[in-house]
Amino acid sequence: MKNLEKYLSILDEQVDGLLLTSRFSRMYGAEYDIAEGMAIVTKAGCRYFTDSRYIEAAENHIADFAVLCVNRENPYSKLINDAIAQFGVKRLGYEEEYMTVSEFRSLESKLNAELVPYNEKIHSFRSVKEPWELDRMRKAQQITDLAFEQVLPRIRVGMSEKELQAELIYCLLKNGADGMAFDPIVVAGPNTSMPHGVPGDRLIARGDFITMDFGAMYQGYCADMTRTVAVGYATEEMQKVYETVLAAQKAGIAFSKAGVTGGQIDETARKVIADAGYGPYFGHSYGHCIGMECHESPNCNPGGQGVMQVNMVSSAEPGIYLPGKFGVRIEDLVIFTADGCENITKSPKDLRILEI
Repeated sequence: MKNLEKYLSILDEQVDGLLLTSRFSRMYGAEYDIAEGMAIVTKAGCRYFTDSRYIEAAENHIADFAVLCVNRENPYSKLINDAIAQFGVKRLGYEEEYMTVSEFRSLESKLNAELVPYNEKIHSFRSVKEPWELDRMRKAQQITDLAFEQVLPRIRVGMSEKELQAELIYCLLKNGADGMAFDPIVVAGPNTSMPHGVPGDRLIARGDFITMDFGAMYQGYCADMTRTVAVGYATEEMQKVYETVLAAQKAGIAFSKAGVTGGQIDETARKVIADAGYGPYFGHSYGHCIGMECHESPNCNPGGQGVMQVNMVSSAEPGIYLPGKFGVRIEDLVIFTADGCENITKSPKDLRILEI
């Protein structure tokens, strides 16, 4: 089934049209990414609106939608109202979680149809991936794995976190990434105790852990991985924490399959860390689903009730963070299957000690 057909299937007595304003939903419905635009979906017809910067690309690549150019004489509101009148639309479902109050008020005052909050239904299809979506995510992760291997020889004692972040971004882009799935996290030494630390001017030194959390964007889909490496040597405590995190991740992955809840997966991994005495130092969730956005639902978090389904994709990223000392996180991406999961992250996970 085409993605557009999925959208058409949720038109019912509640709404007779959908207004797609987020980049993610427009891309999902049109199966092509345009930076700016809006789209309307009805059973009588579908239209995609964008401006002169993107109109040629839209006309060349978007099928199943009539593509129209917005300008001063024909703003979004006029073209949408034309479609509302032609297609007999009375109630438009919209993405309330992706619209500012100002944007909503403007559209509400200008459009000749009632706007109905419909975010949950519009986004309900994205959690389970189509085979072509999984292919893009595998490619994004392949680029990410390759960038990791290529950045390791570039690491030097005395380089800053910011410098290493720049090298990592370069490796991602030169290997085919269309962009970053998110701003890469590159932290070293005591800064690794901050799960989402911001790369700064701290210089890498022997005896440091370096945590790199990064992912490529490829044809609109995200990868996400984290690796923690040691510089020169690792103390006994560093090795113990690393092996505990790795054991927790392996336990979570081994338990992962369609039909279990995110909370059960989280609990399985979290128990390993708690049994090792580090329970208070694992504060975030075990994982999150991912696709066009780096963080999607459902999540593998404490008490999470969302049931994993075949072809959902989730991160597997437990961690231990000792404030003021160091932290360790290891993250892979897995695709849920009926009897387990496929790990699409291929970078080795044994503790790597860089001899530099």
